[in-house]
Amino acid sequence: MVRKGPFYWVSISCGIMVLAFILLPLVELLTAPSGTMLKETLRDKNVIRSIWLSIYTAMSAAGISFIVGTPLAYVLARSQFRGKHFIESIIDLPIVIPHPVVGIAILSVAGRNHWLGHFMQELGIRIMGSTTGIITVLTFVGMPFYINALKSGFEAISPRLENVSRSLGASMWSTFIRITFPLAWRSVLVGLIMCCARSISEFGAVVVVAYHPMIAPVLIYERYEGYGLQYSQPVAVWLVLVCLSLFLVLRVLALPQKKAS
Repeated sequence: MVRKGPFYWVSISCGIMVLAFILLPLVELLTAPSGTMLKETLRDKNVIRSIWLSIYTAMSAAGISFIVGTPLAYVLARSQFRGKHFIESIIDLPIVIPHPVVGIAILSVAGRNHWLGHFMQELGIRIMGSTTGIITVLTFVGMPFYINALKSGFEAISPRLENVSRSLGASMWSTFIRITFPLAWRSVLVGLIMCCARSISEFGAVVVVAYHPMIAPVLIYERYEGYGLQYSQPVAVWLVLVCLSLFLVLRVLALPQKKAS
């Protein structure tokens, strides 16, 4: 038996500290409200509306990311061209930009003083204080997670499979639909869940663009500011449970497939 040295025990100690750092606040949050308070919170129409709006807008952002992000992820995974790293850096920018800055940037484009904002207003599209604005913000912050996850999935697929399909007379589109995309389905789902989970947690950019209608994080903030922890905790618990469910699904999908013996 190999003797466990100091490095092993230091690693174990650091792992325990990390888990305690993450779990202690969450356990306290989840156990603070009583069962009665949680049930009463679910009877609050404003709470149900805000949670469903969070889920709806997050899923909409994930759907948009799927439509426009899938082709880009494939190109980045399969192509080498000048400026590729620059494009990848641009895609990652929403991850590092402070969230209120994201909201201000979007309003700068969607305002009346910008030609695009003026054009959208003529079409009847309103960004500020609307569900459309929330979806726009969530797509902005969530799309990088989808593209990066799917890009990694495409890179893991051997190009030889696509070359064989093309050599047999299949078009590039047919090869992608029949070969590449089915092999990358796990990465697609992981990317969608990552995008959706990231979108549900967004607050800073949304509160700048659309304080109303209220998504769950904004409602939690309003109740904390107005009434304190007691009234904000039950809503936070339900939102945490929704996010936890998403990440549990993510972990299950990320598990490697068992090979048949």
